[in-house]
Amino acid sequence: MAMQYQLKEGHYHLYDLSTPASTITGEHRLRLKTDNVAIAFDASTGVLHEHGSPLRIHSWASTARRRLWAAGSLDSANDIVVVSGPLPVDEINKCLQINGYCRRMFNRLATLPHGKLIGRAPARGKPQ
Repeated sequence: MAMQYQLKEGHYHLYDLSTPASTITGEHRLRLKTDNVAIAFDASTGVLHEHGSPLRIHSWASTARRRLWAAGSLDSANDIVVVSGPLPVDEINKCLQINGYCRRMFNRLATLPHGKLIGRAPARGKPQ
């Protein structure tokens, strides 16, 4: 299933690109609309596990860690990382498309710009 995030009106929209585009709007099926995005992945390999709304992803990660700890797989449990917030859309989409990209993004996280401010035109003053 091919997925892609777009930023519209200050919200992240997740579209399912495997569905046909609407003949009326030209958009693919909307799967999620959220204020912020969370991504769960392995820190050591960068392999993506889950993505979506922060509440659901943090809950998924807690459950996965608890199950791995119970099974005695402490290293695997401690390797799960969740990054959430207003991330740049192009970085999120690269995480979905490129295997292991999450690790590269995580290493550059401190230098990434605020995701909702990218692409906005600067405010212009009124002409006098």
